[in-house]
Amino acid sequence: MTATEPAGAQAPDFDTIDFYTDPSLVEDPYPYFEHWRNKCPVAHWPHHDVIAVTGYEESAEIYRQTETFSSANAVTGPFPGLPVEPEGDDITDLIIEHRHVFPMFEYLVTLDPPEHTQQRGLTMRLFTPKRMAENEEFMQGLAHRQIDEFIGNGTFEVLADLGKPIALLVIADLLGLPEADHKRLARLFAGLPEVGDEEGAATFGDPLAFLAETFAGYLEDRRANPRDDVLTQIAQATYPDGSLPEIADVVRTASFLFAAGQETTAKLVSGSLKYVAEEPHWWEWLREDRSRIPGFLEEVLRMESPVKSTSRLVRHTTEIGGVEMPAGTTLAVCPGAANRDPRHFPNPDEFDPTRANAREHLAFGRGVHACPGAPLARVEAKIVMNALLDRIESLKLNEEAHGTGPDFRHDYEPTYILRGLTRLVIDFVPKDPAS
Repeated sequence: MTATEPAGAQAPDFDTIDFYTDPSLVEDPYPYFEHWRNKCPVAHWPHHDVIAVTGYEESAEIYRQTETFSSANAVTGPFPGLPVEPEGDDITDLIIEHRHVFPMFEYLVTLDPPEHTQQRGLTMRLFTPKRMAENEEFMQGLAHRQIDEFIGNGTFEVLADLGKPIALLVIADLLGLPEADHKRLARLFAGLPEVGDEEGAATFGDPLAFLAETFAGYLEDRRANPRDDVLTQIAQATYPDGSLPEIADVVRTASFLFAAGQETTAKLVSGSLKYVAEEPHWWEWLREDRSRIPGFLEEVLRMESPVKSTSRLVRHTTEIGGVEMPAGTTLAVCPGAANRDPRHFPNPDEFDPTRANAREHLAFGRGVHACPGAPLARVEAKIVMNALLDRIESLKLNEEAHGTGPDFRHDYEPTYILRGLTRLVIDFVPKDPAS
């Protein structure tokens, strides 16, 4: 549910609001997105010389055209900006020459083919079907162990008690990180500033640098002293052409997967539980038929994409949606807007877990930059929902934390990049173990 405007309140002037800095868009950005999509699915925003892409087909086309749209600025958008003034109709060489000045320039999310193709191939060697299957058994046990921690309390905070611990420990197990280090990594990760917050915006440093030393130590040891474990498999994984990567390349890939794998899962779990706690009839609907869970999760992803905006840099002058884009233009592609485009999703603001085309959403991107952790996030969320249905009879939002419906109070991450709750408190009645 989204907050409604109080009676007599002055409507916001979306034509002048700065998407990147205005806190009024944090809780509910969807009316803003709708305003700009109605004006034009591809439109110039009034700040930072950015073109916003809020239409579904236009966004999907940009995701597909990696030869035209570079991901060099994917994380930070118009900040800190190009190092030199672009000239001419093709700035491909300029991007290559100055790529090192873009934040997180060596990570998968900001790479372009062919470098991206090589690194992406490495992730496929880390996330093998065999390892995913082994990890699924671990997930099922972990979900119930986490629920054991709060099942006697009658209340829990979704992110702290369930979503984040499960997401961290699942990806740690998948990557084969020693169990003795799990708690230390959890403490380190808990102190990580969000990308897009004031600290991150001020420094534009590498928010994953704190993981580099840890991962490098693991991988160097396994190359020198191979063992029968997953870390050794990762350390010895080769690129698709058979060559052995530098340790630094493997470190960046592994640390990015470690971080990104947690973000997608924690946001999907909390978003899903928000819907069933606000409208408990969906809980009963899922209980009646557990096979409905996957479709339910896809509709949650469509309605609440974990990525609010991602950016692209126009390599050479082109046109999308009838709008000319000069080389050097920054694009803001907004999955949350595209996923509510009525041209593709009828009645887009209605939550409908039976929606036939819900899985066509762009919550995980599209094309070569589609989120590599998407299958893992889906499996984790499905396992968590099943475990909760096994253990909990009924649930609702905690009134002290969120008020009463229909206008529940929620706090979201104050960033233009990600969309996710910072807190979700749920009261519940546990199932009778004897039933």
